[in-house]
Amino acid sequence: MKVDGTHYRSIWREGDSMTVAVIDQTVLPHEFRTRRLQHLDDAVSAIRDMVVRGAPLIGATAAYGLCLALDRERSDAAIAAASEALFQARPTAVNLAWALAEMSAALLPLPEAERLDAAWARADAIAEDDVETCAAIGRHGQDFIAEAWRAKGESGRVEILTHCNAGWLATVDWGTALAPIYRAHDAGIPVHVWVDETRPRNQGASLTTWELKSHGVPHTLVVDNAGGHLMQAGHVDLCITGTDRTAANGDVCNKIGTYLKALAAHDNQVPFYVALPYSTIDWDLATGVGTVPIEERAAEEVTHFTGRDASGELVRVALAPEETPAANHAFDVTPARLVTALITERGTCPASTAGLADLYPERRGRT
Repeated sequence: MKVDGTHYRSIWREGDSMTVAVIDQTVLPHEFRTRRLQHLDDAVSAIRDMVVRGAPLIGATAAYGLCLALDRERSDAAIAAASEALFQARPTAVNLAWALAEMSAALLPLPEAERLDAAWARADAIAEDDVETCAAIGRHGQDFIAEAWRAKGESGRVEILTHCNAGWLATVDWGTALAPIYRAHDAGIPVHVWVDETRPRNQGASLTTWELKSHGVPHTLVVDNAGGHLMQAGHVDLCITGTDRTAANGDVCNKIGTYLKALAAHDNQVPFYVALPYSTIDWDLATGVGTVPIEERAAEEVTHFTGRDASGELVRVALAPEETPAANHAFDVTPARLVTALITERGTCPASTAGLADLYPERRGRT
């Protein structure tokens, strides 16, 4: 995708060097800033502090983080220690564990002298695969938007509600939930996106709006609690979200508040789609409700807010009285019964064990 006419990915290597660069998402939309990751600790902190976020991007960052760790030591013990440090940075998104497993499988059979070059090659492949995967998700998901437009007689615009940020900033490029929207917009289908602010970290308000504005997609920011009202009033044709972990039965774990949107969509007969790459499916998890580990983040994310003041400075302000206790559950799980369909790189399917098994027959019977 492009920023001021220049194509960017969310993570990239600086030429052929052993330095990785990322877009610092903590200062968007007010500043566009990149960071260099040169050591394992840089990658760990980038994931933990949400300089990078979004399940696919976390996985790619972890893969490159392991490369940075091997610059110093390449033993089995070093790989295990670096993998554990990266995994603990944010354990909910299954892409992180998947990417680390892919890296270990590629590296451990090799002599130590060959591991560094192999690590960079495998990490590069993981990043490139994510780009191709998300582009395919966009192609398949566009069909649902085109179908909604045809149902309206190709008059007016397709009204889409999304939650959190599942655009190119959450992946290496294209995105998951936003990829079908970009493709539909580029194909000339009139779309309008209702963007949930997505408290407490406001990835919708700060990141999704920035992406859509940069691409020229019409959109309107709304508070998280407005979704049900918009659906009741007939202002939403379909919902599309991403997911950080999808159980083998189609339950989806995503940013906190997704479950409430799915309930409202179900009550108002609004299709609720979830877009995801294969790397987000946790085949070892039979069901998601009550079993996915839900990350609990710092209370300050709830009690404080960062924004630009009248002078143009970024400031952090308190929203609650000092020392107010706050719970900050980062994710919730939407039961498969509330999901109209899953959109993957291989096509679309019902959110069910059978639906996923039909798209990924090689995984059939392995849950």
